[in-house]
Amino acid sequence: MTMATVSEKGWVVIPREIRQRYGLKKGDKVHVLDMDGRIVVIPVAQDPISAGRGMLKGGPSLTAGLLEDRRLEREREERGLPPPKGLE
Repeated sequence: MTMATVSEKGWVVIPREIRQRYGLKKGDKVHVLDMDGRIVVIPVAQDPISAGRGMLKGGPSLTAGLLEDRRLEREREERGLPPPKGLE
């Protein structure tokens, strides 16, 4: 386990091994979070759009789900059926 020391000014140096592993360089930003009694340091993505690309890949198609819901709704309307419970 790597250890760091908090300076008088509250500064903490991230050890070289961890900086190299996560590609952190001088001037990079990090999020510092308090999560369930732990201090968590998370690198901020340089380009959040690129970092998020593909993150939902392989999941269900939201477009297909929406189109199916619309199709079912249209069928109900054509038959004169009321909307499903909770959607009145």
